[in-house]
Amino acid sequence: MTAYTIERNTTASRFAIWAAGGCILLLYSMPWWATASQMRAAIEIICFVVIAQMWNLMAGYGGMISVGQQAFVGLGGYALFLFAQHLKVHPFLAWPLAGLTTALLAIPLAKVVFRMRGGYFAIGTWVVAETLRIAISNVQLLGAGSGQSLTVMVRVPQPFRSDMTLWLACSLLLGCLAGIYFLLRSRFGLGLTALRDSEAAAESQGVAVDRLKLQVYVVAAFGTGLAGALYYLSALRISPGAGFDITWVVAATFIVVIGGIGTLEGPLVGAAVFFGLRWLLADFGVWYWLVLGGCAIAVMVMFPKGLWGYLQHRYRWHLFPVQYRLKIK
Repeated sequence: MTAYTIERNTTASRFAIWAAGGCILLLYSMPWWATASQMRAAIEIICFVVIAQMWNLMAGYGGMISVGQQAFVGLGGYALFLFAQHLKVHPFLAWPLAGLTTALLAIPLAKVVFRMRGGYFAIGTWVVAETLRIAISNVQLLGAGSGQSLTVMVRVPQPFRSDMTLWLACSLLLGCLAGIYFLLRSRFGLGLTALRDSEAAAESQGVAVDRLKLQVYVVAAFGTGLAGALYYLSALRISPGAGFDITWVVAATFIVVIGGIGTLEGPLVGAAVFFGLRWLLADFGVWYWLVLGGCAIAVMVMFPKGLWGYLQHRYRWHLFPVQYRLKIK
């Protein structure tokens, strides 16, 4: 009789958890050894990683392909400016409020986009983002089309401001990765995977499809809103063209597709490729985007599951496993 065991964690995954913890601690310690430009770069990378993870949660696990995630980036950034600049809330306290505001606004938006399916859903999310951009461009309180600067930050000492922004970014990254990891290991994750594979089949097995989709949409909005608010808390200026720029979702899609959609590790690998290419091609102008496009096409043709998906399939690497596996002894 064949002996077998059911396992989820592996030696590699236990090592990965400790390695990830070490990396997070290294990021937290940057104020003691890194330059200001390096800290700003770390904040930017973390924001893109979080946005990519949120897009991956919706598309890779929930099967909801969105090209309008920039709506949540812009809403998060403008909510931060509204609370901090106009309602006189301390900027660092305004940051979580911006994320919550984005999540609350995502509820009525979901009622609109969930009326559509497939490609119509994707285009609908982009239309919503463009509508929000045009609406914000006409609000004089928020600087209209020219945007505005976060002038209240001059009251915060610069060293404390840069250190605290970095620590908030590290906390956001830790919360994002840990939150997604434990969500996917729960019944919520099982329902989400079933929803991705077949909405009809998931509903026939008792999954509350509409409620689950709304929950995923709101969670993604919350995380993306926090990332957007943090990015503009660091940049200290926002405009409708920047906050609702489609480049946000283009970058997130590239990161996820290159790394491996439907995996927690994929966006981390994709972000390393994305920023590595950006650093190498910084002096080549428009050629940067052409090379990115060429890399994306090459990876999709040669490695349909992404770089990490290929490595995972070939070498059975599972650094952050969220499923049970049968191991024959």
